[in-house]
Amino acid sequence: MANTTCELKWVSGILSILGIIHPLHMLLYCDSQVALHIVQNPIFHECTKHIEVDCHFVRNEIIHGHLQPSYVPTCAQLADTFTKALGRAPFNLLLGKLGIRNLHAPT
Repeated sequence: MANTTCELKWVSGILSILGIIHPLHMLLYCDSQVALHIVQNPIFHECTKHIEVDCHFVRNEIIHGHLQPSYVPTCAQLADTFTKALGRAPFNLLLGKLGIRNLHAPT
């Protein structure tokens, strides 16, 4: 989440230099409910043993209204196509969402 937040801030900075101002918060989708709870709720910070600077960085962006984290169920996570071994049905479903078609399929 911290790496993506850095990238979003970078893109936002580049757009503002080009004169494109985006008044709304940036959306950050995550499939880990635990990570979302830790970042959004300061009480969870006290329950964890090791909180890194990354977590505080993301939390500050949320507090300042620059970032809005949102949960995405694992079955809808498009990145899983590239990072996990999926069964045939979920793999084909996610490929369809990405717009990837089989060039060798009969027409």
